[in-house]
Amino acid sequence: MFVLVEMVDTVRIPPWNFHRQLNEAVAEELNKKLANKVVYNVGLCICLYDITKLEDSYIFPGDGASHTKVHFRYVVFHPFLDEILVGKIKYCSQEGVYVTMGFFDDILIPPESLQQPAKFDEAEQVWLWEYETDEGAHDLYMDQGEEIRFRVTDEVFVDTSPTGPATAASDTAAQPGQSTAPPKEDGGEKKEAPYTLIGTISEPGLGLLSWWNS
Repeated sequence: MFVLVEMVDTVRIPPWNFHRQLNEAVAEELNKKLANKVVYNVGLCICLYDITKLEDSYIFPGDGASHTKVHFRYVVFHPFLDEILVGKIKYCSQEGVYVTMGFFDDILIPPESLQQPAKFDEAEQVWLWEYETDEGAHDLYMDQGEEIRFRVTDEVFVDTSPTGPATAASDTAAQPGQSTAPPKEDGGEKKEAPYTLIGTISEPGLGLLSWWNS
């Protein structure tokens, strides 16, 4: 679940921190920059583990700060595929069950990965499992806050770095019947998470469903 990742970065130390020990100032700047941030194709950064090497520091013209190339190891949340994790149901939607681990919320269990047969209760806004017994079917609701265990089946990284304004294709002639009006801005556009885990509920025979109770 947690891994140590070797990284290299150039750390800028402002002049008012020159009185501090270099290691201490570098560690603070690295945690400011990386802690609780997602690094593309790496994972969610948690905290600095240690500094392995400090190269020479330089002060460049026009900037009173020092710049030091630093080699370090960082604790990163990056589960491996098929790893079993424990979380709590954050909420449910038509897209599936969203799970939180307290420090990480972008976990989705899609409908096809839930225990089957499953259906979405529109009134309660929860998924339920129609569990079959000798006495008939029982609806087991996946309520908010319930603890579950799930297996990581996939991960999705999205590059959310800022991009420039879209270029307008004003030189292209409009086709017959095509509107020449600019597209409307969607003010309610949902932001994509930079890092999402996709999971599946484990088989009940493995005893991995804490909410399973017939």
